[in-house]
Amino acid sequence: MEKLNKAEIVDIIVEKGHLTKRDAKVAVDLAFEEIEKSLINGDDVNITNFGTFSPIVKKQREGTDPKTHQIIVIPETTSVSFKPSKSLKDKLNK
Repeated sequence: MEKLNKAEIVDIIVEKGHLTKRDAKVAVDLAFEEIEKSLINGDDVNITNFGTFSPIVKKQREGTDPKTHQIIVIPETTSVSFKPSKSLKDKLNK
């Protein structure tokens, strides 16, 4: 299984979208920036026929330090969850 990175996404858009590399990079950067801003503001990002990105808050909890085996407090953190759309799930499970 291979990974797809941002530079490869730009190259695909250049090839298929007939854009300059600079324009494609600007478009990809702007799209990612807007997704990031929405998530930071606590909003979901729904991309039709792809899925929904949602910020999730993981509450403070106790854990164990793997080195000392002492109980520690793990602070509250915010992360991102992704729920694929039904059409994406169907394509993945063909």
